[in-house]
Formats: sequence, structure tokens, C-alpha cells
Amino acid sequence: MLDLQVDLEVRPGEVLALLGPNGAGKTTLLRCIAGLSVIDEGRISIDDVAVDEPLTGSFVVPERRQIGVVFQDYLLFQHLTVIENVAFGLRARGMRKGDARRVAREWIARIGLDNYATQLPKSLSGGQGQRVALARALATEPAVLLLDEPLAALDSTTRADVRRDLRRHLQAFTGMGILVTHDPVDCYALADRVAILDAGRVVQIGTLTEVTAHPRSRYVADLVGVNLVSGEVVGSALTTPSGVVVIVADAAPGPSLAVIRPHSIGLTRGPVVESSIRNSWPGEITEIDRLGDRVRVGVTGALTLTAEITSAALDAMHLQIGDEVTATAKATEIEVYAA
Repeated sequence: MLDLQVDLEVRPGEVLALLGPNGAGKTTLLRCIAGLSVIDEGRISIDDVAVDEPLTGSFVVPERRQIGVVFQDYLLFQHLTVIENVAFGLRARGMRKGDARRVAREWIARIGLDNYATQLPKSLSGGQGQRVALARALATEPAVLLLDEPLAALDSTTRADVRRDLRRHLQAFTGMGILVTHDPVDCYALADRVAILDAGRVVQIGTLTEVTAHPRSRYVADLVGVNLVSGEVVGSALTTPSGVVVIVADAAPGPSLAVIRPHSIGLTRGPVVESSIRNSWPGEITEIDRLGDRVRVGVTGALTLTAEITSAALDAMHLQIGDEVTATAKATEIEVYAA
């Protein structure tokens, strides 16, 4: 049994992402919040009302908690139509059948599946099924929305489309959201803050930028140690809102996120001379964090980047905070996702 000791607060209108290795306690935490697992001690409250507090004997059964859940594998009722699936939570809360179907139909229109209202889940694609699961969760107007790796089962193209839809709905959601994911791109696109769980404990919490820039362990550095750059892709270039150009390879046009991993970034003193590397960005070293035989170097300039080099390389170049450097990256080592 996992020893889960977590102290977290999620504010209305905020989405908190939970990251961590398998077995860290992410799904267990969601189950406790949803009431599917009970806690031995502590307190879980929603809008200051205790839903699980062993000390006082308070426990609210799952169906009476103001919670919506979206699972990784959707868990749609296969014998119910799309409209019946979306209306299910409303009917379970006592809404009359006609009213529940009306609200469900409104949500089906919002997710763009009007033509599938009377279809069974087996006729849906993965992306469509996930949209139905999201509509079912939001139709009840929950105070808390739990998302357990909602994009993990989708292929890369569908994931990008559903991520955009999910972001739109989360921006309009006024409740508290908790997202379990392994993908830093999901955190960047969907979450306001990130909490890193390891062995049932919160080892770091903050914005993705804060967590990436100041990892407190090698594990955290490996988990979220990526640079995310947003912009518009035209041809082979992604251009940021401030005009910085990132040369990429094999990227579809449109709003995108570029993922530049720290170990893919090289550092040199001064400008790059006679190099085949097409990306170079000047900047100033603002952070140096040693992690064993590796060093994470923060560079602030037109782009704010984190590079990871060896301790030997750092010492050989005699790099210090305040030094002017040029960060470089090969176009083929930059991953691009639709935003």
C-alpha cells in the first residue's frame, strides 16, 4: 500500500498538473479525491467542505462529490448512446430525463459531435471518444475536474487536436482542475502549475518554467528538463511572438510548440564560426546547477534556454554566471507539436 503524504491546494480556475514516475502516487491521489479510495488520516476538502476526514468521521460518497473524471481509456458505457453517456451523470444526480438529454445535446454540439448523438461508442474514433468523456464530465458542472492522462491513448495527430479542444474547455472552466500526465507539452499547453510526485511525496511544485529551471534532483531534471518554445511555423522556421526564429525539420504549418532538450543544446563562447548548425542564439549565463557529472546552464537572451553539458566542458570553457555565450541546436533534434 502506497504511503501517500501530499499537501496540495488547487485554486478555482486553476489547472494543476501532476507528473512523476509510475508508482509515484498520481492515480492514487486522484482516486482519493474522487472518493474511490479512502485516506487513513488527513483531510480532503472541496470549497472548504470536508469530503474525507477520518478524524471527524466525515466522508462523502463518490456520487455526491462535485467531481468530474476523465479517464485515460475513456470508460464510456458501451451499451449507451453518446447522448445517454453524456446525460448519465446528470441523471445520476437526479435531473429529469428530458432536461438531462437537453443539456447533454448542448454539450455534444460544443464538442462537434452532433451527428453522433444516437451512435454507440464503438462507432467513435479515439479522439471522438475522449471528447465524449470530457463532455460527460463537464456536463455536471463539477467543482473539481480530474483528468487521468486523458491524451495518452491517442496518436500524435489526434492528440494535438484533442489537446487544443481540451485547452479551450479548460480555459472556460471555473472550477479546480487536476491533470495527471507524463508529457511536458501537456503541462505547457494546459496547466497553470506543476507538482512533481515521487514515492508519494511532492518533491517540487511551481510553474513549468520554474520547475525546469531549478530541478531539485536528477530525476526531476530528466523528467521535465525540456525547453518549450511557442510560435508559428512557416516553411522550415518557427517564429516566436517576439520575432525569434527557430529552424526546425518536418513541421506542419501553424501555431506550434518546439521542444528543445537541454542535452541537445551546445554552448560556445562568442559567436559561432563556420558551423553547419543552423540555430544559434546569443545570451548570458544566468544559472549554473551541478548535478553529479552533468551541469545545467541557464542562458537568458532572445530565448530563455536551459542547456545540459558535462562538468568537464564547463570547466574547459571556464564558464561563469554573467558570461556571454551562444546556444546552438540542430534542427533535426528539435521536436515540434501543433499547439
